[in-house]
Amino acid sequence: MAKKDAAEQPEAGGSKKKLIIIIVAAVVLLAGIGGGVFMFMGGDEKKKISPEEEQAALEKQAKQIGPMVSIDPFIVNIIDDDQSRYLKAAITMEVNTPEAAMELGERMPQIKDAVLLLVGNKTFNELQDMQGKIQLRAELINRINSILTKGKVKRIYFTDFVVQ
Repeated sequence: MAKKDAAEQPEAGGSKKKLIIIIVAAVVLLAGIGGGVFMFMGGDEKKKISPEEEQAALEKQAKQIGPMVSIDPFIVNIIDDDQSRYLKAAITMEVNTPEAAMELGERMPQIKDAVLLLVGNKTFNELQDMQGKIQLRAELINRINSILTKGKVKRIYFTDFVVQ
């Protein structure tokens, strides 16, 4: 009987080794499956895109026309040393989201105030050439975007612009 017990003990040690190997294999298998599911389901949220793909996406976005909001024509005195000058203008703003268009409507008094203060500090010489108008457009976009919280102005269109 002692010989039988001695013969069974090596089998018991061998079954423990088999059990450990099975557990380790199961853990490795589960870890592999978990990693595969993580990668397949989008664990890497920030996909690397090439500069060409990024540029194409920006161009596509630029070609899309956003909601438009107009400011009624307004008249502003502008700075000139020689005589009294004024600007009559009307502006249409293109925004990136419908929420931004709604916010522009809600904040229209603030927007008009910002536009009038900015334009009123311009000189006749600054506004009479193309470069001055482009500069004014950029300044208006920056000023209005600093007021908005729910979106941004993408472009500004002068639908009426008379300097006299």
